[in-house]
Amino acid sequence: MSFNKYPTIKISPEQDNCVLGWKEINNQISTSINDIGTQNNRIVIECYQGCHLSEIKQEIESRFNQAIIIDSSDYMKSEDEIRRMTQSDVTDDRVFGMITKLRMNDFFVSSKIEKIKRAPLSNKLTFYIGIGASLLVDNPDLMIYVDMARWEIQKRMRKNLVDNIGLNDRNETIEKQYKRAYFVDWRVCDELKKDLLSKVNFVLDTNNPSEPKLATGTAIRSALIKATNQPFSVVPYFDAGPWGGQWMKEKFDLDKNSDNFAWSFNCVPEENSLLIEFSNANFEIPSINVVFYKPVELLGPTIYNEFGAEFPIRFDFLDTIGGGNLSLQVHPLKEYIKEQFGMTYTQDESYYMLDAGDDAFVYLGTNDNIEPKEMIDELKRSQSNGHIFDAEKYSTKWEAKKHDHFLIPAGTVHCSGKDCMILEISATPYIFTFKLWDWGRLGMDGRPRPISIEHGQKVIQWDRTPEWTQNNLINQFEEIASGDGWVEEKTGLHELEFIETRRQWFNCKVSHNTENTLNVLMIIDGEQAVIESPTMAFEPFIVNYAEAFIVPAQLGEYTVAPIGNSIGKKILLIKAFVKN
Repeated sequence: MSFNKYPTIKISPEQDNCVLGWKEINNQISTSINDIGTQNNRIVIECYQGCHLSEIKQEIESRFNQAIIIDSSDYMKSEDEIRRMTQSDVTDDRVFGMITKLRMNDFFVSSKIEKIKRAPLSNKLTFYIGIGASLLVDNPDLMIYVDMARWEIQKRMRKNLVDNIGLNDRNETIEKQYKRAYFVDWRVCDELKKDLLSKVNFVLDTNNPSEPKLATGTAIRSALIKATNQPFSVVPYFDAGPWGGQWMKEKFDLDKNSDNFAWSFNCVPEENSLLIEFSNANFEIPSINVVFYKPVELLGPTIYNEFGAEFPIRFDFLDTIGGGNLSLQVHPLKEYIKEQFGMTYTQDESYYMLDAGDDAFVYLGTNDNIEPKEMIDELKRSQSNGHIFDAEKYSTKWEAKKHDHFLIPAGTVHCSGKDCMILEISATPYIFTFKLWDWGRLGMDGRPRPISIEHGQKVIQWDRTPEWTQNNLINQFEEIASGDGWVEEKTGLHELEFIETRRQWFNCKVSHNTENTLNVLMIIDGEQAVIESPTMAFEPFIVNYAEAFIVPAQLGEYTVAPIGNSIGKKILLIKAFVKN
């Protein structure tokens, strides 16, 4: 089976090369400076959190040794001030914080900013480098943006290689660094990036520090526009976990030396990357940049008006085949997540069984006639003294088979058992999982994983008993249309959830229409299909089994048909979109 782990957006022929290596990058910067033709060249190198700032600064200093180098960190508030300023967002909770309302300028001393802006211009070449460097100078002669993929940032955090904004904290635990980045740093950097995307002259890719790449801002913007004019896929990534399985390792040809692969983000633009294919290299940027640069074209006006420049649909994999149970958990209600964490929507989700072993099961809902206080007390005892929590006493255990679909509106107690391969279709705020019981095991770092009973007990919906759950949340398939060689079914999600899913069986070319709203799709049975435009508005796009792909809202009509070995065979496709 083929699975493309590195899908790309191909750049247009007239922008066919990027610049490779620091020597050539500095040559290009030098050429651009000469082309400016002024004596007071002010060059901004704006950096995302997680960049290797010292290495970037060192490379610039080594080539432009007569230039003035201004480090943006020298104009930031003190570490103590930044910690005090961000405490209400970071909080003392082990996992959760509050989505910050701070902006990049809040991290800087305003009087220092004003002073540097008022200072007479030097006749020397001047570089302003670092996070927030673009705030130090108005109308720079040249601006370079150093972008970073979040997955790469997390890997650097695990190796104690990077600091959070304004702090010297690279030796902190990844748990603390990630939480601060999620609730504060990335929000602050993203708000600034939205403003700069249309202005930057160059983008620098240092996700692989041994192979830095430079591309023009024009080329990158062209690629972002192209992404909204065709179907595309983002770059999936895979990670191990204490409950991880073996299915993805086999099916997707992953590292055989890894103990397991627990999950994969394969369509989460906040976290995934977009690869731009130049003739000489693939250039990596965060895929959320497409959302930031062309939100209406990608999402459609209805989603944009409701969510802003956010991608509200998530596809990811959870693999417990040959592994163990996920944690028993619950997600916050909409009102609770907004009040406690500053999110405007919550993590409604579903489990679609891509595959399942003979004894696969899920926990979903609560049993009849249980006492909520008794369950919460039992959970707390389990957490405090190692008492084994009897999950089956309180939550209903359901058999799970391939192609079952379990709907999980917020507030529903749930857990995937072992031997399940799940396509999780959900809203995007994935961090907000309140773990209630984790089977007494340790995380990958050798520490007990965080448990959130205090939050969880406030959102559990105790009326989701077996009868209600079976009638509302399990295999809610409804045929809504059919034709010669195809059948389309409504599969959920629940009426409480804002995402709708459709499942389609077909062995012929079938027509679809975005109806001016974002579509996310995946082949969930069969080998390969081609997505085409009836008007040839975009080139044919080929997808393989289990590859998530995005159809931008503005594309309108498109078709999906079997191709290659799948011709004449039945294919199963699932599509998700936001309800009107």
